[in-house]
Amino acid sequence: MLTKKAVIFVAALLLSACGYHLRGAFELPANMKNIYVEGGSGPLREQFGQVMKTSSGQLADSRKGAGIVIKIFNEDFNRRVLSLSTRGKSNEFELVYRLDYEFANAKDAQLMARQPVEVRREYYNDQQFMIAKDNEEAVIRNEMYQQVVQTIINRARVVLEAGAK
Repeated sequence: MLTKKAVIFVAALLLSACGYHLRGAFELPANMKNIYVEGGSGPLREQFGQVMKTSSGQLADSRKGAGIVIKIFNEDFNRRVLSLSTRGKSNEFELVYRLDYEFANAKDAQLMARQPVEVRREYYNDQQFMIAKDNEEAVIRNEMYQQVVQTIINRARVVLEAGAK
């Protein structure tokens, strides 16, 4: 029993020493531990909340006390048909997720001007497995939200580090 606990303890030490961290976790600067997201859809805000939770930060309920305010504009999710089968059914889809964002501090002073971000994905729509394809599209959309949030957080880190110099 003691040996088992020792092995678990040593494994935990080795994992923490090698820089292991949860997928999607970021090492956030002190002024990014509390962010406020203004605008944006429910799934996008939920993804921000998950990233902040795994990165030992939190999503603020208001601007007061937030280290950075992320303003979301013109959020748009489009789905278009790329190819059709011989029966006229859609075989391939393209998903495009686009938004504009900017950074401000808690007093609404602009830290970075408005920037666009866009993510595109294509997937094959097999007509025999329609239910599975609906689930696949939901997974792809979630991954697109994750990618956009990671892009915005990485950009915010760069802007805050440049402003601190």
